[in-house]
Amino acid sequence: MAPSQPASSASPSSSLTPRRPSVTVLTGAGVSTDSGIPDFRGPAGVWTRNPAAEKLSDIDHYLADPDVRKRSWLARRANPAWRAEPNAGHLALVELEHRGALRALVTQNIDRLHQKAGSSPELVLELHGNMVESVCITCGARGMTKDALDRVDAGEEDPPCLACGGILKTATVMFGQALDPDVLQAAAEAAQACTTFVAVGTSLQVHPAAGLCEVAVRNGAELIVVNAEATPYDDLAARVIREPIGTALPALVDELAR
Repeated sequence: MAPSQPASSASPSSSLTPRRPSVTVLTGAGVSTDSGIPDFRGPAGVWTRNPAAEKLSDIDHYLADPDVRKRSWLARRANPAWRAEPNAGHLALVELEHRGALRALVTQNIDRLHQKAGSSPELVLELHGNMVESVCITCGARGMTKDALDRVDAGEEDPPCLACGGILKTATVMFGQALDPDVLQAAAEAAQACTTFVAVGTSLQVHPAAGLCEVAVRNGAELIVVNAEATPYDDLAARVIREPIGTALPALVDELAR
């Protein structure tokens, strides 16, 4: 029988093995506030200041009330996300990917600023869809939201689907709609497989997104919560960071990607 090799005889190339991605990140609206996009449930959030505005994101109200749809299209046109640029938080997560430590970037945001910052689209899991595309409730035809908004500017208050005449909306998941099962499954697998799960800029009040924290911890991951306000999962976290995201997240990335 051949003698066993001493530990020091390991192939030199083993030290060059790429880092296995081990960090899964969940982002919420707080990541985009430094880009000029208000959050929803924070002290100055859209729904905090105007609870009635939440109806515009409810699928039942949207389908039943043409006036809700008209107001929704006006709100979409005025959304500051169209003019927003990525901030230091978005760029920090791009750096985490470049250093080979990012397994998946799960986001509740619909603004696509992660992709605009340079995050690889294949790593970004959009749990709540996106505002850039439009979709018909009736036939499923997809298009670009800006094309629909051009029709609003031309006088169509509630632009119907050009393919079938059905009700048109952005490709976002509204209250009362189910999440895409494939996206949700991919997010759950990313939470199960990571060694560190970072929840940043999210109130962790909306499920099933918030439940990914518990999935990660149950499978042995360290949970880090980065959020200005308390969340229901703070007690489960190994660390809770209250500093502003624009400074806290770059520092955390430096630590996690050493």
